[in-house]
Amino acid sequence: MTASTSATAKSASRKHSSSPIRDRRGLVFVGSKGGRLRRSNFNLIWSKACERAGVPGAHSHDLRHTDGTLTATTGATTKELMARLGHSSTRAAMIYQHATRDRDKSIADGLGRFIDEARETK
Repeated sequence: MTASTSATAKSASRKHSSSPIRDRRGLVFVGSKGGRLRRSNFNLIWSKACERAGVPGAHSHDLRHTDGTLTATTGATTKELMARLGHSSTRAAMIYQHATRDRDKSIADGLGRFIDEARETK
């Protein structure tokens, strides 16, 4: 399955593609000579990019984890997370379904609405 992309993400991608500093092939990260990153130089280039972005010590997998966590925060089901992230087990997808205070409050508010509606129908 190919994951859908929001209009906002598509707009940002188009903006990047039309940037004068972008790579003509659409690569986000390139090596020092403008070529594709190789396994042998990826960590050095990634580390420098993270330093410049103000997130020293970030790992490339952090991007995937952030996407999975934010996707789960939207209310995506475990099956939807599995499809979007390419997981074959619920255990892998559950990693991204962190309990957060905001989500917990949203759940509590939703339960409160059920109670209010039940009281109104009596």
